[in-house]
This record gives sequence, structure tokens and C-alpha cells, in this order.
Amino acid sequence: MILADTRHQLTRDDAQLAARILARDSGDELAVLEARLADEGIDAILDDPRLPAALLRHPRGAHASLPMFAYVMVRQALRRAGENDRAIADYVSSIVIHFGFSDRAYRISGSDDELYDAIVAICKDLDDPDARRSFLVRTHLGNYALWLAGLFPDHIEQRHWRRGGPDMEYYDEMGRRGFQLAADHRLAEQHGLTELYASAAARFVTLRTALNAVSDALFFPNVNTPERLMRQVRDESRWLFSN
Repeated sequence: MILADTRHQLTRDDAQLAARILARDSGDELAVLEARLADEGIDAILDDPRLPAALLRHPRGAHASLPMFAYVMVRQALRRAGENDRAIADYVSSIVIHFGFSDRAYRISGSDDELYDAIVAICKDLDDPDARRSFLVRTHLGNYALWLAGLFPDHIEQRHWRRGGPDMEYYDEMGRRGFQLAADHRLAEQHGLTELYASAAARFVTLRTALNAVSDALFFPNVNTPERLMRQVRDESRWLFSN
């Protein structure tokens, strides 16, 4: 089960590295930043909006741990999208990290033998008679939809326009459905995850567009297609009208 624990994996070394990089990039005195760390905790540095650019510009940013880099990039993208819940940032960055290894994105857990390579295949097992497996399938539906639509939106748009594949709204709806079904499952309450999954369902589009921003800027920065432009304009318009 993927947990919202990325931020809690960070160490004192992560905090010190972030403070040093931020000091060298911004011109702030290291002693001032270290004092903020001591007084306010690591969030004082992780939430600094200058940190993502500093990590990318400074050579020592290459030494940042994967959990720190992923959390900072996801956290700041979510904040720019209007989502300030640290637990959500913890969870979304955890999905990004876990699904980046091997074939984890296609399994409901690391120990499950069945591979799912499509949303429709996951949906067939939502009501698995095994309660634990049903719960994991539901969470995986939300996780997989968010991961795929969040980090590979250009792939989805191109398949939709060129091959008639599902559009982005389909993934948004399936992601919301997966997280809401997970929130409604009795095991969510047992594990203290009801509120997290319900929040992910209610804010799915915001989470997805935040990951789109990370993908567009970091993973596929040189893509300039009509499909990307249309997606960005559509999502920006949706954000403006919702606020």
C-alpha cells in the first residue's frame, strides 16, 4: 500500500543540503536559513518557493535524495495550483516515487502477481471478493489514473486525437471514482485513510494539473504540440472559473 510518507523519510542531511543550496542560490545567509530550520522545522525550507529552481540550477542539487527532490517539486506545484495540504503532497509524491520503479505502476501492490495495463482492466476487479484486494484495487485505480494522466498527459492527448482513445476527462473521472471508492471502503477507516482518499477524489483535477506542470517542465520540456497547448489552455480556464 502506498502511504503519504515521503516527507517523513527526509533526514537531517536532506534539510542541510536544501538550506545550503538555497543559501548559495538566493544569497541568503546560511546561518539565517539554519536558524529557520531550528525554529520552524524542515517545512520552513521545503516550502520556500525558491527551492525548486535552486535545486535545478545548483550543481549540488544533483545530490538531493529522490524523496526530497520529488516532494519539493510536487509540493510547490500543488501550492501553485492552490492545494496547500502537506498530506496530499506527501501522498502524490509517494505515488510518483513508487510508480517509477520497475512495473509497480501496473500492480496493486509490490507482492501482487497480476499486471494491469489499462483502466478498464482495473475496474473489472473493483469488487474482488477478497476485501483487502478490493481495497487495493480501488486505491490503485485512483493512483494509476493520477500517475498516467498527471505525468504523461501528452501521450493521452495524442492517443485521443489520433487513435480515438479515452480523453483526459475520462481519466479525471476514473481517478475520482477510484479514490472515492477507496474512501468508502471499511479498510480506509481502519487504516486512517478515509479523509486522504476523499480529499484526493474531490481535488483530483487539481492534483492532476499540478503533476502536468511538473511533467511539462521537468520530464518533457521541449514538447510543443497543439494538443499540449489546448490542454494547458483548457486546464487554466477551468482553474480560473473555479476560483
